[in-house]
Amino acid sequence: MARSLGIDPGTKSFDLVVVDGEEVVWESSIPTGEVAANPATLISKVQEAGEVDVIVGPSGYGTPVVWGDELKDPEAFALEVLLLTPRAALEAGVRAGDPGIGVYKALAEAVKELVSLGRKVCFIPSVVLLPTVPKHRKLGRLDMGTADKLAVAFLAIHDQARRLSIEYGEVSFILVEMGYGYNAVIGVDSGRIVDGLGGTLTPMGFLTAGPLDLELVVAGGTWVRTDVFHGGVAEQCGTLDPSEMLFKVRAGDDACVNAFEAMMEWVERSVRGMLTSVRRPKEVLISGRLTRYGEIRAELIRRLSDVAPVRTLGFLPGAKLAKEAAQGYAAIGEGIAGGVFSKLVKHTKILEAKGTVMDYVTHPRLLKARDALRNSYTRTLKQEALTRIL
Repeated sequence: MARSLGIDPGTKSFDLVVVDGEEVVWESSIPTGEVAANPATLISKVQEAGEVDVIVGPSGYGTPVVWGDELKDPEAFALEVLLLTPRAALEAGVRAGDPGIGVYKALAEAVKELVSLGRKVCFIPSVVLLPTVPKHRKLGRLDMGTADKLAVAFLAIHDQARRLSIEYGEVSFILVEMGYGYNAVIGVDSGRIVDGLGGTLTPMGFLTAGPLDLELVVAGGTWVRTDVFHGGVAEQCGTLDPSEMLFKVRAGDDACVNAFEAMMEWVERSVRGMLTSVRRPKEVLISGRLTRYGEIRAELIRRLSDVAPVRTLGFLPGAKLAKEAAQGYAAIGEGIAGGVFSKLVKHTKILEAKGTVMDYVTHPRLLKARDALRNSYTRTLKQEALTRIL
């Protein structure tokens, strides 16, 4: 067994989990705004967690597995590689007071502080980087599921295998992850992630509009980083509180009813579309902050029960507070460190992830951005890491 700390950078909170083997032995949660304002609060919690064999740091849009001591410039790595966000764009969002940009600022600060601790810190892939996803599904895609969504799927593979007493190779499900900012739908077949629609590819999350009609993109002219946090249910309902959103739905508020219906219908469409990649899922597993609400769970069950039995993703033994993604982060770290999850890390081929999240971008307008990302790797990582992952 190994002792691992996982850190999930959520839009609302940073959740921290320590696993010792398969059991959660410590957990904590900090509002994201507090981490953005004072990164020392996160470091204090990391120190409170005690000695661990590995820390899996917040990994944003993902990277092949790299270690803190392989970084030449941790802050630039966090911004340009993990967040795909130039410093100027981050600062503009902070000045504007955008509610979604706080997690970006907090993540960048967290990575810099974690690496400075001198402890064994690593960063993990997102779905598009996995060799288990066929290349034709990656074409023109970047957000097939961020690192935190991959972490949830990892936890879900373990959960189904344990609960049904089956081997990893027999696991199959479609995962619906509904967070405060984004939704995601991930396909798992034979115990491996084979497809995914991340938060900017699943239409209408609580904060985000998700993918937009290209004609609308052209009509909008210049877009900025913080635009990804707008156009979702919250904006159309006029509230950033999911509880108030549901109250308005029950009260028959027309704009809110339509927005809620759009979100739930798009989740259903995304799941049914995923059946082209996972043709006989044993289950539809649901997780995330929004699925804590009974009305949303009931609606998912109503819409999806004919696809497969709908179940709430289980937690690791001992977990009471932290979200699923943080538990998944910690479990991946425990496996990377050679513990009980090492078999699942090997099965999911996480350590075989290669390249950058933009390697499958082919649109002429995006080639400059693709090259810039590769240059960011070159500037922020030591040569031995570049040789291994690119």
